[in-house]
Amino acid sequence: EFLFRVERDPENISPNTAYLISDLELASRLSFLLWSSIPDEELLEIASRKSLREPDTLEQQVRRMLNDSRSEALVTNFAAQWLYLRNLPAVSPDFIVFPDFDETLRRSLRQETDLFFQSIIREDRSVLDLLNADYTFLNERLAKHYDIPNIYGSHFRRVSLPPNSARGGLLGQGSILAVTSYATRTSPVVRGKWVLENLLATPPPPPPVNVPPLSEEASDAVLSMRERMVEHRRNPVCAACHAIMDPIGLSLENFDAIGRWRDRTDGFESLDVAGSFPDGTTFDGAAGLKRNLLSRSDQFVRTLAEKLLTY
Repeated sequence: EFLFRVERDPENISPNTAYLISDLELASRLSFLLWSSIPDEELLEIASRKSLREPDTLEQQVRRMLNDSRSEALVTNFAAQWLYLRNLPAVSPDFIVFPDFDETLRRSLRQETDLFFQSIIREDRSVLDLLNADYTFLNERLAKHYDIPNIYGSHFRRVSLPPNSARGGLLGQGSILAVTSYATRTSPVVRGKWVLENLLATPPPPPPVNVPPLSEEASDAVLSMRERMVEHRRNPVCAACHAIMDPIGLSLENFDAIGRWRDRTDGFESLDVAGSFPDGTTFDGAAGLKRNLLSRSDQFVRTLAEKLLTY
């Protein structure tokens, strides 16, 4: 019991029978979900009176707890796990390819997403704003990185975005784009898998053993990323999974490995950002991907609910 929170089965209950947990156990679940800590005195007092599960009381307590500063743990823990933000400290872009990337930018990328997710909770906004919000949080360093003018100073502030901005929602945030890339380049495979797994709860099957990596030889420099992925899929062992992931990830190729916008490849050719879902639905670029995700809003909401329940 020192290591685990124990919920004991009622005595004399038949196997595989659903039952209500106690109010004190409910208080513990709420507290560790929203605060990553033990219940406070008010929550325990209400639970001890066995009135916590009353709908009005439960909603009042949840709203009180979300308005408490301790609910920041829901961002730093749940969002960090769900969105893979915990991997951001390990992201090490090649300093020759990306000389502008530094620790200040790394911290700014994480701060943007933390503040953004926190605003969805604090303002009780629709979870669909996670996909297509018309605002974000920036300081001068990050605004310069995104090529957004007239933002000065190191402090973060809420910034309204123009209609159809590429930066609206999680898919336009550098933190997400960086943790789904490699040190020297983007990874349509990782990005496609991230979308399928974290936004739609339809992860691709695990890769078979001994899958050859995508070649990084210098001779590949003449090929675009899309052409390199086509070459990779010529291996029938790879084709089944990559046909599911790659088209989604390729639609995000306007964002480089550290989240900057680009219109052309490193070879100065126009990017082909056509994408598709496994069901055959086609779209173009990050904007098309977001529109299609919004058209699957029920699936996204269900996925987020599943992730929260798992957490």
